[in-house]
Amino acid sequence: MKQLMQTLKQIDGKGYKAYKSVQGHYKFSDFDLYIDYVQGDPFATPSKIRAVVPAQKRALNANWLESYRRRVATEDILARKVGGAIAKGNFFIKGSGKSGNIQFDRPGQEVLERSAVQADSKSITVCISIGLPANGRKINGREAEKLFADVIPAILRNSVFSISDQEIEAAVQLADQQEAIKEEMNKNNWISFVANGSVLPRGSGVSNRPLKDAVPFQSPKENEVAIEIPHQTGPIKGMAVEKGITLIVGGGYHGKSTILEAIERGIYSHTKGDGREYVLTDPDAVKIRAEDGRQVTGVNISPFINNLPHKQDTTFFSTENASGSTSQAANVMEALEAGAGTLLIDEDTSATNFMIRDQRMQKLVHKDKEPITPFIDKISQMRDQLDVSTLLVMGGSGDYFDVADSVIMMEAYVPYNVTDEARAIISENPVGRSSEKEAAFGSISERYFQQNSLQTRKGKKSKTQAKGLTKILMGQTDITFAATEQLVDTSQTRMIAEIIQYLDRTNALGDRTLNELLDDIEQQMNQKGLASFTIFKDQHPGDIARPRRYEIAAALNRMRTAKVKQRK
Repeated sequence: MKQLMQTLKQIDGKGYKAYKSVQGHYKFSDFDLYIDYVQGDPFATPSKIRAVVPAQKRALNANWLESYRRRVATEDILARKVGGAIAKGNFFIKGSGKSGNIQFDRPGQEVLERSAVQADSKSITVCISIGLPANGRKINGREAEKLFADVIPAILRNSVFSISDQEIEAAVQLADQQEAIKEEMNKNNWISFVANGSVLPRGSGVSNRPLKDAVPFQSPKENEVAIEIPHQTGPIKGMAVEKGITLIVGGGYHGKSTILEAIERGIYSHTKGDGREYVLTDPDAVKIRAEDGRQVTGVNISPFINNLPHKQDTTFFSTENASGSTSQAANVMEALEAGAGTLLIDEDTSATNFMIRDQRMQKLVHKDKEPITPFIDKISQMRDQLDVSTLLVMGGSGDYFDVADSVIMMEAYVPYNVTDEARAIISENPVGRSSEKEAAFGSISERYFQQNSLQTRKGKKSKTQAKGLTKILMGQTDITFAATEQLVDTSQTRMIAEIIQYLDRTNALGDRTLNELLDDIEQQMNQKGLASFTIFKDQHPGDIARPRRYEIAAALNRMRTAKVKQRK
């Protein structure tokens, strides 16, 4: 530490590039400081530092780290404390550009594996980005001394060193309870569980925090189950959504989309107090919607679309500007290709002609003139032949009653099981539409991406960079995936960008199918960690969080430079 302070005094007032001399490893009284990357300009991306707290200074109980879920919960609660300490610190460092700017990958409502804090039996590592102080383009050494001698220690003092064992234990116990619910879901073939008392609505369209004074969730009696969970006296009760085809119906503004959104976010664990911490969903559930204008490359959409004009091949379908129906067909087939076990669909974001052709339209436009086989005629085949469930919000077409295993009606945010009523309506009002399905669902693509799909070069440099939650700049092209609704954190997008860069840097695409590639990516994340995909794997790994295979696939599938082949 003294050496660092002495160096900062010596370079005070010099040109900004002299900051490069402070890169290295320094010992403080309670932690080790690693300055891994030094920015070249006060207006450039902030510098990257790591504070490593040894176990002798802040020990973690071994049982907090004994499993993946417990370690992630421990790292998450530590990251929340660090983020809170930075937000509340009100630190003021003078200077130009990004001087004194402190950036940290603070978690949102979901609990994700991320690189911001890493914990093991030996140490706790905290990764922070800081803007090194400058006056114009000259070094402000005094402010830099304050930053390293006062601000960084204060952040650690108010987070890593102040967090109680009880706070960490509570986070770990919640993770245990969530895991127990998931195990019960697997045992009983449930695709989702929504606990009684859950707060499903969010604060606003731009806030992911729970809505105050919301109606607490209460399961219909027909769907209510009780689950014994650890660290609690008595079971937790709530609604179980069974495998198969479930409709959520009801009038507008009664909570249909709200419950679907909570279920689609249930693929992630949530932090205590979120209101959705006991809303859990099949981790292989994928939200599907229409996506006009998206790129589609070599996807077999023939289970849904055939006999296009001009005899365009739908077993290897490509377009730079998909329509609503073709995009939704491609989204379904890509999800199945990547291994989805449940599809989540809201009619409000679906293409009408993809979802249904009613009796009158069938009479006017005969099947031999209609290339689309609507989703209603394939949904049972997905259940019976592929073991893929569907949870569908439907407010406009009662034809779906015929294919539903269960019907839940939302009324003023309260769910009711109306399956028997729906079946009575079927008997009293039979539908005259004809099924348009073939005997089998059809084949699912096994595509592999060619290496030259990854065009990351921009001039002499290779660059892949996240630009917000749903956009990645890859070389000279953009990958946009705004309709990928289960991506929840920009750090996940940064991780996807790192994965694309890694696949290009290591020429790793090979002849593996997309599904095999996703398996290998997940295996590497499991065995070697998120940082193994970055060039800083042995240093500051960047602000990254773990994405699912489905969101990685979504980005790859939307590359406008994609070139694919199908495995024969």
